[in-house]
Amino acid sequence: MFSPPAPSPARSPNRTPRRRPGQGTPSTIEREQAMRDYKLSIEYKHLKQHCPGGVYLVPSSTSLRLFHGVIFVRRGRFTNGIFKFTLECPPRYNDVDCHPKVVFSSYVYNPHVHPETGELDLKSAYPQWDPAKHFLVTVLTYVKRIFYIKEYVEEGEAEKKYPNQEALRLFKGDGEGYRRRVQECVRESQRSVFLNDPGCTVSCLLLVDLLVRML
Repeated sequence: MFSPPAPSPARSPNRTPRRRPGQGTPSTIEREQAMRDYKLSIEYKHLKQHCPGGVYLVPSSTSLRLFHGVIFVRRGRFTNGIFKFTLECPPRYNDVDCHPKVVFSSYVYNPHVHPETGELDLKSAYPQWDPAKHFLVTVLTYVKRIFYIKEYVEEGEAEKKYPNQEALRLFKGDGEGYRRRVQECVRESQRSVFLNDPGCTVSCLLLVDLLVRML
């Protein structure tokens, strides 16, 4: 006797869909992220011996990829300035062209710092971020360097890369006016040095300790 074929079992609504070719498994994604986090922790440990003088960086208590920093400027136009900033690394940091981001919480009157957001022009300085060549120490070295630049030689279109065009014009055309504005931001940085930013792990006690060590 002929028996009709049994009906196919219904697909369970909770059945895991097939993974597309090339799509990593959750464990692979997690391992890759763990490796990025590990490399970042190695970079931070490297700073203990190689951090630029006068620059200090501590990790946030809320995120592995967020750091709070402060720079003490010891000579030049910004002498005695104490400027606080945050350094944030995106989740895919340590990949090619995945730039970290530096934002000053202290007001900084400088051609390299956006006058409204406080963001440093890191992408202009390093258009192509190469994790084999660029590290946290690269970022901090650039943070320090912008306070000691003695001249700007760019002309025309090349000047447009600087986020604070007013500061650049004063620097080139009115040295005394630029000096006055810089001194204003230095004094402001000193007044606000003991005010902790929200979520900042650079406490007042730490800043006092750093100041004492500079004397």
